[in-house]
Amino acid sequence: MKTWIKRISLALLVLLIVATAAFVIWAENPLPAMPEALTALESDAQVNVTTDGWMVFTPTEMVAPTGVIIYPGGHVDPRAYAPLAKEIARGGYLVVLPPMPLNLAFTGINIADEIMAAYPAIEHWYVGGHSLGGSMAAEYVAANPDKVDGLFLWASYSAKGTDLSAIPNLKVLSIYGTEDGGVDGIRQSRARSPKDTVWVEMEGGNHAQFGWYGIQPGDGVATISREEEQALILDATLAFIGE
Repeated sequence: MKTWIKRISLALLVLLIVATAAFVIWAENPLPAMPEALTALESDAQVNVTTDGWMVFTPTEMVAPTGVIIYPGGHVDPRAYAPLAKEIARGGYLVVLPPMPLNLAFTGINIADEIMAAYPAIEHWYVGGHSLGGSMAAEYVAANPDKVDGLFLWASYSAKGTDLSAIPNLKVLSIYGTEDGGVDGIRQSRARSPKDTVWVEMEGGNHAQFGWYGIQPGDGVATISREEEQALILDATLAFIGE
């Protein structure tokens, strides 16, 4: 009997090790960033870009002491969000795009604390993100409402147990596409969102075109181009931050 127990325990241990290794390999091989995203990591006359740890986009002319933190989507190369980050910075705001351990934002929910501590001159912070990144940004904001000026959700929504409507004076932007594979969950999240949440529905937009990483498994087919969708996201986000 003891021999069988040992064999079963050993087999379970081996299965656990194999499963863990498989998960790590999967997590460390995210949906790759497209060439357009990598180009956005180059500095230009308006935005200086550094990639030592976090990806930081610093405008040469700041319009306000305001910072923006973008939590990347789950299992997506964070560099895929560089084009949007750079364009937001071009509007005059510091933008920080932090990679997450295992490319999953739930492993780094409180990274915003480290970023804020690294930039003490910034007086106002907007935190948000795409998909899983937005959901985890919502968790951070729900736990630290006094540290942020607003939350932006890109094709994302708060967890069912996180009622953002209960947080006084919280500013929220929710922008999503009609062809998003998870659009029903986004729409259903209205009940736990503040009454004055800014809702932006992009006709023809989908989930994957919030970044530059190709096709998202389970997503709908967009009827507008990635460039069109990105322009709508940028305009809505800048308007929200600039209020």
